[in-house]
Amino acid sequence: MRKLYNNRKLKFYIGDVRDPHSINAAMRGVDYVFHAAALKQVPSCEFHPMQAVRTNVLGTENMIEAAIANKVKRVVCLSTDKAVYPINAMGISKAMMEKVMVAASRNLEGTGTVVCGTRYGNVMASRGSVIPLFVDQVRNGKPITITDPNMTRFMMTLDDAVDLVLYAFTNGNNGDIFVQKAPAATVDVLTQAILGLMKKPEHEVRVIGTRHGEKLYEALLSREERACAEDLPGYFRVPADGRDLNYDKFVEEGEQKITEAVEYTSHNTERLDVDGMTKLLLKLDFMQKIARGEHAVAQD
Repeated sequence: MRKLYNNRKLKFYIGDVRDPHSINAAMRGVDYVFHAAALKQVPSCEFHPMQAVRTNVLGTENMIEAAIANKVKRVVCLSTDKAVYPINAMGISKAMMEKVMVAASRNLEGTGTVVCGTRYGNVMASRGSVIPLFVDQVRNGKPITITDPNMTRFMMTLDDAVDLVLYAFTNGNNGDIFVQKAPAATVDVLTQAILGLMKKPEHEVRVIGTRHGEKLYEALLSREERACAEDLPGYFRVPADGRDLNYDKFVEEGEQKITEAVEYTSHNTERLDVDGMTKLLLKLDFMQKIARGEHAVAQD
């Protein structure tokens, strides 16, 4: 990257979020931090959960402490839908990352530092996405393998993800978590849209069954979060939980709005049909090239 960009405005540091000294040195004179460092590969975290804890949880604590010490003005922490109702080590560690961020935000009044976060699902055609996998399977004459055709996923482009981070950067208060309202589609609809763009509508599709740790649908807001979330144009804002350790305030008294709330998931958001999914896919340069019959890879 240093050679690719060859830009004196960019500085590169060798360090690790697990090492407080390297993080503190990198943050001297810094105004803004976008915290994206994470172990996010689900199987790797499942087999090595303490590695996920050291990077995703303790690394976040190191980053926030260094930001406060260096009087950084604003920190945006990037999280994932897997932190909502987590069922694997990666999701659990990212949920704890959010808790660390929110807990730290409670003690920042008067420091000049604002710490907030974003939460989003998989970015279309990014590394690990099923879209380039399906394209490669078709190219190589292999059947497309799907786990469950009724499984739903939020559909977000890279531009959408960047817009969410910038929105949080501009509008976030301490402890806020921002979620972008996004459409979703079933895996079946996504598959049909890809095959349509590749002009291979009759290509074989094989259902292999749900994998370990895989959810039927994604959740971006829990029921409890949805009850207190601020509904904004295009976004939800979840403010920090302002309660303290006086448990009587919320153990002995319930909240009716939580009872009535419904979590925000890829099952109950706007659902794309094949035409809608096709139009969204064509926002990706990668898929535009595929539709023209050109050879392209998702990283292009």
